[in-house]
Order: sequence, then structure tokens, then C-alpha cells
Amino acid sequence: MTNDLLGRHRAVLPDWLALYYEEPLEITHGEGRHVWDAQGNRYLDFFGGILTTMTAHALPEVTKAVSEQAGRIIHSSTLYLNRPMVELAERIAQLSGIPDARVFFTTSGTEANDTALLLATAYRRSNTILAMRNSYHGRSFSAVGITGNSGWSPTSLSPLQTLYVHGGVRTRGPFASLSDDAFIAACVDDLKDLLGHTRPPAALIAEPVQGVGGFTAPPDGLYAAFREVLHERGILWIADEVQTGWGRTGEHFWGWQAHGRNGPPDIMTFAKGIGNGMSIGGVVARAEIMNCLDSNSISTFGGTQITMAAGLANLTYLLEHDLQGNARRVGGLLIERLRAVAAHVPAVREVRGRGLMIGIEITKPGTDEADPQTAAAVQEAAREGGLLIGKGGGHNTSSLRVAPPLSLNVAEAEEGAAILENALRSIP
Repeated sequence: MTNDLLGRHRAVLPDWLALYYEEPLEITHGEGRHVWDAQGNRYLDFFGGILTTMTAHALPEVTKAVSEQAGRIIHSSTLYLNRPMVELAERIAQLSGIPDARVFFTTSGTEANDTALLLATAYRRSNTILAMRNSYHGRSFSAVGITGNSGWSPTSLSPLQTLYVHGGVRTRGPFASLSDDAFIAACVDDLKDLLGHTRPPAALIAEPVQGVGGFTAPPDGLYAAFREVLHERGILWIADEVQTGWGRTGEHFWGWQAHGRNGPPDIMTFAKGIGNGMSIGGVVARAEIMNCLDSNSISTFGGTQITMAAGLANLTYLLEHDLQGNARRVGGLLIERLRAVAAHVPAVREVRGRGLMIGIEITKPGTDEADPQTAAAVQEAAREGGLLIGKGGGHNTSSLRVAPPLSLNVAEAEEGAAILENALRSIP
């Protein structure tokens, strides 16, 4: 049955629509931190639909909210008042830390970043954008145009002029050998030099932890230091929280808070985990920025009643059960366990991350050369052991991405670490 579905998939869907595994997997259902495939095999899910199943599969509170809302009305568009949308917007505005915040809902992180770019360029009357090397911001034409990762940027055409800044990857590049303070100083000097050679940009967009890039991050405080330079010149800071938001990093509710010395971002985007699988994205911005558009705009599917009901139930569960704290505690145990394993595996260059957002970089032993074949082999071996993980990384896809639902317990973390240990030790 799976082979038949794979043939039908290949016959009707684009060739560039990637599938994991040599024998692709059809996931039929899930519960908690586990999913099952069409053959009845059970897996511990350490990727959560690309960080989207944030709390748990089939979370009763969310499924109940969705079912009850579906029995009333599913959709009406933003042309009508929508109580669940207003209620979720109020909660997100308060949580965002952005003063006088306005919230606009979209259907995805890509669309959220698209909207943020529209707001920034309209507000600043500039189509120049600063972005980070090794970044990823979505699949739309404008988002691809600012993505600093060639593996996810299929065209060099763009409506924007994009300039790339150092700093998103701590352990690679010309400043990798410096101390954290010296690294930040060098990146700030690079930013100042770059700004001396270009027209005034609209904004800097940055992921606090780079998701598709392999869960890489700068030292805490880099974007706060950047903000001093940007603020002097009126340049906006867009924090892309699509993967880092909602407490996943454990230490903070938003990734930008590790860089919050000089205040919150001007614009923040979110998506993925808030819907726990339902299609929710959005933008938070100061009112003067959000309200700068001078033509009509609506959203047909952004903020539908059914997705907002899911988001409200999911956010309530996350806060009431302190899943941020759980990510910090269980994630801390998991990353230390994986680092202990990696110390005995020459192909592991680095285990990095925070909370339940962990990257394992695979290289050819004794070098910095990416090894995507070995990374793929480890991913296959993990699946054989009953564990699903993701992949990512700049230059080449050789980082394994570990991002379980935030309700992961200690026993499951130990189980997953043991499977990963066996998979890593299987490297020839």
C-alpha cells in the first residue's frame, strides 16, 4: 500500500517536494509523543511535524476545542468580527513584550514573514533587507529572496535587495575562533561597515536560533548589540520566532529574549507550534508599523474560527502546564546525554541547542566538511530503532534536528537518546 501511495505521489506532486527516508513513511495517527505508520509501526516523534506539534499529538484539549468550534462555524474571513481571533490576538499581544502591539494572523510562517517584509519596506520606504547567513524564512518569492541558505533558495530573483550579515553561526566562519564578546564585537563592526556601503535598509530579519540552518545560534546578546546600531539609523528589527517561539528554548518564552537587553523587536513573526498542527501564523508589531499600510487588505483564511479555537486551547495548555519549564528541564537532560554520546563518535562535530531544540552536526571525522550521506544514514538508523528526527544545516544538509513536543517526559527523553546513541554508533 505504501509503494502504491508513493507511486501516486510521484505521479502527481512536484519532484522537488522532498520526502524523508529511502522508503518514505505514511503517518496515520498519533498520541502524545508517539506516531504510527500505515504498517502499524510505532515511533517516538522527535520532530513533531517540523516543530509544529508543539504540545502533543491528539491533545484532548485541542481536539475538543476544534470539534466544538467545527460544530458551530469553521470560517467567515476577516471581513466579520471573530471572537476567537480577538481573544487569541489579545493574549499574544500581551505575551509578545512589544508595546502597543497589533496582531495579524496568517496561515503559515512563510506568509507571516512575507507580511513582516511588506510592513517593514512600506514603513521605511526601502526595499533593502538585512538577513543572516545560513538563514531560512519560508517558501514564498520574497521569503526565498532573503534566505541565506542555498539549499533552500531555488532562485536569485527577488523583489528585495538582500545583504547578508555575519553572526548566525557561532562555530563557523571568520570569527569562529574568537571569544563570545570578541565575536559579537566583530559582527557589530561588520554590520557597521556593511551599512556604510549601502542605501538605508528597511529592517534586519533574524531567527534567534536558525531552524533549517541546523539549530545554530549566536552568543546571547548579539541581536541586542545589533539593535543599538540599527536603532541609531531607524532600521527595524524583525525577530522570526516561527521555530523558536512559545517556550521551546526553555530559558525564554521567545528566542529574542536572549537578546533583549535593548528591548523587544519592532516586528515579530510566529507560526508552527501555536496551532499544534492547525495552520496558524502571524505578525506582531507596534501599532504605528502595523497600521502603516495605506490600501485595503484582508485575509481569507488567516485567523479562521477553527484555527483560533485550536490556538487558544493549545496556548492555555502550554501555559497552565509550564511546558517552557519542562523544555528547560527535560531538554537540559537530553542535550547533556547526547553530548556524552557524541564524545565517543568522531563524526559528530558538535551537539548544540537549548531546551527542546537540539542540533547534532555530522562531518567527516577530523574535518569541518559536511557529510550529508552519513547524516542521512543516522536518520535512517534512528527510524529503524523507532525514532523520528529531522535534518538541516548550511552549506550542506548534515545536521540532525531534534525537536520533540514540549510535553516530552524524562523516560521518553532517555528512550530517544538511547536510540540515537545506537544510530550514531552505527556510523562505520
